[in-house]
Amino acid sequence: MIFILRLAMIGLLVYGLIVLSVYLGQRGMQYFPEKDLGDPALPDALKAKVLKIKTEDGLENVAWFAPPAEEDGKIIIHFHGNGGNISHRAATASFYQKLGYGVLLCEYRGYGGNPGSPTEQGLYRDARACVNYLLDNGYRLDRLVFYGESIGSGVAVQMAVEFQPRRLVLEAPFTSAAAVAKRAYAFLPVDMMMHDRFDSIDKIEKVKTSLLIIHGTDDQIVPYDLGKKLYEAAKHPKEFVTVEKAGHSNLYDFKVGEKVVEWLQRMPGKP
Repeated sequence: MIFILRLAMIGLLVYGLIVLSVYLGQRGMQYFPEKDLGDPALPDALKAKVLKIKTEDGLENVAWFAPPAEEDGKIIIHFHGNGGNISHRAATASFYQKLGYGVLLCEYRGYGGNPGSPTEQGLYRDARACVNYLLDNGYRLDRLVFYGESIGSGVAVQMAVEFQPRRLVLEAPFTSAAAVAKRAYAFLPVDMMMHDRFDSIDKIEKVKTSLLIIHGTDDQIVPYDLGKKLYEAAKHPKEFVTVEKAGHSNLYDFKVGEKVVEWLQRMPGKP
């Protein structure tokens, strides 16, 4: 009996150490920034200019901006996922640029050589600064398309609540980052531990814009059903595109760009 109790105590101690270790290091498990944007800083495929955008808390972040082909064309503000940096989204941006759309690749703190370290509120400040940059430079809100990828979907939803643009595109979104973490770490008390939750499910009802959600059925990072649940909680007008056999990071291999463009073309205004 004493031996069993000792084993139980050792097991509890080990579990407690695991919980403490994850709690203290959770942001290192949630964000995977790559600091190097490469040389040259802009890829040849993307005809854009480098911006320095100041945030409300005093950081100066790099961002890449390609204006629309026509003066009153649409501009896609892209909020990327938790890995890499904006250089890894250059091909996506180039796809839309070739069709006449403007693209602002919004970079986060701690990514792409930017100062600071990523947090949920920090990412919101970075995104808010990108939106305000366009508004302050004469681009109307009704021309802006908020586009969020993976963890960037949580950023895009928050920005949609704050700014209420006409168009919101979410690629592989979740109900909350905590819900994703629960699937990966079912043995941990995630709800009690997690700092950066990105609770889109609690915000989506406040979004009054046209919504497009795209999700792959074979997504092993953000399960398909989480994207579906977010969609079900959203208000109309909304559309959901299921991409059969697509995973988390290869949606554009399944011609997702064409689906986004087709949806945008049904909206009033130029590309």
